[in-house]
Amino acid sequence: MSEMKTEETEMKAIVFQLLDEEYGVDVHQVRSIERIQEITRVPRTPSFVKGVINLRGIVTPIIDLRSRFDLEETSYTEDTRIIIVNANDLEVGMIVDSANDVIDVPADTVEPAPKVVGGIEAEYLDGVAKLEKRLLILLNLEKVLNPEEIIALRQFKETNE
Repeated sequence: MSEMKTEETEMKAIVFQLLDEEYGVDVHQVRSIERIQEITRVPRTPSFVKGVINLRGIVTPIIDLRSRFDLEETSYTEDTRIIIVNANDLEVGMIVDSANDVIDVPADTVEPAPKVVGGIEAEYLDGVAKLEKRLLILLNLEKVLNPEEIIALRQFKETNE
């Protein structure tokens, strides 16, 4: 008898914070978590694109998730982190308030996202996981950057390599 492939029953997620909310992204999309560092501003980019950094010899675009989601901006602290992710075949750094841990998210705890969660439109979300006393908002990284923005960042990166 051949084994049938079953649906994935859980995913590992990197947990981070923006304001008082916890968010998660699939650990397979995360390349690294870095401390905040000097960011070189890039002209003619959307306001949430803070610029680029030189990360181990690679020019990496940086976006501020608070700004992207129209949340109140704040100054960076010791806990502020840049999560380097791969979204739409482009490595992008996302500035977050803190990166907490890695957790297992059982598939049966994930529900479709309501229209708005924590001020963030549902189009940016994969769902919401109910974990004991926590709610974890799962981001859809492909939607966080729309295709036009990715093309602009990719073109900038290619001209500066």
